[in-house]
Amino acid sequence: MSVIKKVLLFLDNLLIKFEAIVLSWSIIIISVMTFGNVLSRAITGRSWLFAHEVSEIAIIMATFMGISYAARKGRHISMSAFFDIAPKKVKKVLAIVNPLITAIILFLLSYYAYGYTINQTRTTAAMEIPYWVMVMFIPIGLFLGGIQFLRNVWVNLVNKEVYLAQEKKDYDEQ
Repeated sequence: MSVIKKVLLFLDNLLIKFEAIVLSWSIIIISVMTFGNVLSRAITGRSWLFAHEVSEIAIIMATFMGISYAARKGRHISMSAFFDIAPKKVKKVLAIVNPLITAIILFLLSYYAYGYTINQTRTTAAMEIPYWVMVMFIPIGLFLGGIQFLRNVWVNLVNKEVYLAQEKKDYDEQ
C-alpha cells in the first residue's frame, strides 16, 4: 500500500471517530439540556438561560455532521421505490448518478453556508458566544457529506456490484 493510501486511510479513520464522537456527544447534550431544563423548571420554577443555545448548537452539530456519517453508512433518507424495482444495469447507473448529483448539491450548499457563516457578526443572547460558532458545523457537515457521496460514486465506478454506500451493498447483492 502506498504512503498516500495509508495517509488517506488514517485520515478517514480519524474522521469516522470524529463524526461518531460529535454525533454521540451532541445527542447526549441535547438530552441533558432538555431533561435538565424541564427538571429545573419543575423544581425551581426557572429555566436555564443557556439551555436553548446549547441545545441549538448540539442539534446543528448532530444534523449536519450526521449527513456525512449517514452517507458513509448508507443510512440516509432516500426515495428508493424506483431503484428497488429497477434492473441491475439501471440500478448501477442510478447508484452513480444519484450520489453524484447529491454531492454537487451538497458542495454548492456548503459554499453558500460558508458565506453565511463568515458573515455572522452577532452573538447569542444568553451565553454571548459568536453566532458563527453556532453555525460553523453547517458548511463543514455539508462539505463532508459531499465528499462521502463522491466516495459512493467512486465505489460504484470501480466495483461490479451495486453499492448503496461505501460500506453497504445493495440488498440484492447481499
